[in-house]
Formats: sequence, C-alpha cells, structure tokens
Amino acid sequence: MQCIMRILLAEDDPMIADGLVRALRKSSYAVDHVDNGADADTALLSQSYDLLILDLGLPKLPGIEVLKRLRARKNPLPVLILTAQDGLEDRVRGLDAGADDYLTKPFALPELEARVRALTRRGTAQSKVIEFGCLSYDQSERVARCHGHVLDLSARELALLEILLLRVGRLVSKDQLVDHLCGWGEEVSTNAIEVYIHRLRKKLEPEGIRIATVRGLGYCLDKPQAGEALASS
Repeated sequence: MQCIMRILLAEDDPMIADGLVRALRKSSYAVDHVDNGADADTALLSQSYDLLILDLGLPKLPGIEVLKRLRARKNPLPVLILTAQDGLEDRVRGLDAGADDYLTKPFALPELEARVRALTRRGTAQSKVIEFGCLSYDQSERVARCHGHVLDLSARELALLEILLLRVGRLVSKDQLVDHLCGWGEEVSTNAIEVYIHRLRKKLEPEGIRIATVRGLGYCLDKPQAGEALASS
C-alpha cells in the first residue's frame, strides 16, 4: 500500500498558496491549506500531518507562536518555515523555536520540493501508531489493523478512520469530516460522508469496534457494550 504524505500549508498569500497546493498535490501529497495562524493551530490539534510548511507573517496568530505551541505539546512534526523575513535574527529565532528548515521568499519550487522530500523522509523514520481496543493505525504507513491483520480500507475510509481515532471520545461532525476529506483534494458532500461511514462501520463492527451516531451532531468511535445494539447508519 502506497503511503500518502499529508502536509499542512499555513500561508496567507493566496497566489503562493494556490501554486504550492497545486504543485504538492501533483507530486502526490495530500495538502490542507489554512491562511491564518489560529486555523493552523486548530488543525494541528485535531489532525495528523507529516509536515508543516509555515509562514511566519500569518494573521490572527503569528507563525512563530504556532510553532512554539506545537513544540510545547511535544509534537515532533517536521516544520519548514517559508517566509519573506530573511534576516539572520529571523532565521535564528525560527530555528530556536523548533523549526527544522528555513526557506525565504522568493524561492525556487524545485528547491522547496527537495526540502519537503527530505523532511518527510526524516519525519517517517519514527512511526506513530494509534491504538483503540483491537484496532491499531499506523499514521506513517496509513495502515489499519485489527487483531494483527490488515483491514481492507479505501483511502477515504482510512482518512475518516484517522480523524475518528484522533478524536476518540469526542463527536466529529459531518462538516468536520467533509473538511478532512476535502483537504485531501476530494470533493465530497455530507450525504457522501454517510455512505463512507456506513462502509467503514461494516468493516469495523465484526472486529468489535463501532462508530456511534448521535443524530444531528456527528459520529464517534465507541466500543460496543454487551447487549447494546450497534448504531445504524
């Protein structure tokens, strides 16, 4: 199974952001884009990425503060700073805050892509596995297993499972799931989410893992209790 790398791009210049999103997706990366620091911080709290490309001059929350918060949470995510702030003090400040690499604007796209490849290789050297009951999910390999055997899940089913695992015990709304899939370059509707959840549920329930539905609010992973009926889609 091919490993799809996920990148969060935090860039407020729409032209630069559009060009980078197109180029990185063409290189088979899954890219989420946010245009301010507050949304970047929220995305990093709720989802898992293989790389953060971070502009320092972001509105709402400065990029350096996003980086500091990320490292304060002990998150080892590789970070590439991409900014027009090219002074020596700016570089030192970014690297001291926990950045892995630094690239100034204007930049050559081939150089950025080479740095992205190097950082994503470095980031996958240590695999992160999420466990929930008999279910384990390797975020680097994008592989889900139950009782040790690999589950046959589509890319969309894996993407939905990932966000549910990252928010175990909390409800995930349909809109949040739509946003998660759209970040992978998908065009989906809330009705399509119901279909994907139904398919994922059919593959998980025989393993003892269920996706509970709270009508009008969303979904969450839940271990079925004895005698309790499984939620229907």
